[in-house]
Amino acid sequence: MLIRSAKEKDCNILSDLAYKSKAYWGYTEDFLKQCKDDLTVTKEYIRENPVYLMESDNNIVAFYSFTINERKLDALFIDPTHIGKGLGRTIWDHLLNKAKELGINEFTLDSEPNAEGFYLKMGAKNIGSTPSSVFPDRHLPLMKVKVF
Repeated sequence: MLIRSAKEKDCNILSDLAYKSKAYWGYTEDFLKQCKDDLTVTKEYIRENPVYLMESDNNIVAFYSFTINERKLDALFIDPTHIGKGLGRTIWDHLLNKAKELGINEFTLDSEPNAEGFYLKMGAKNIGSTPSSVFPDRHLPLMKVKVF
């Protein structure tokens, strides 16, 4: 496994990966279509934020990104064919080390409800809920992570 900074040319692959990863949880096609803009990774986003991806056999299998000024983990997506195979722990360890390098000693994240168990297992704490950026009446687990 190789973890590297994303390049602008990776934006479409990352967007597709985010969409496939979200679809893994069994959401309806209508729900996913409404999420599409939120799941799109643009060239500008890659230019303006730390985005890291994991490759296996020259295929992108996972990525994450931070919004530095908000001290927030913006995204963490794993290709559905690799979920449950240990990649989550590997990329989580990388993102914690990267957070340290970036001077982030704690950060928040809005969890996919189905992924909350993963984040709790990784040491995140549930500190409440936050409205979805796509569906304001839908609330997502708000998590906090302390970086040691």
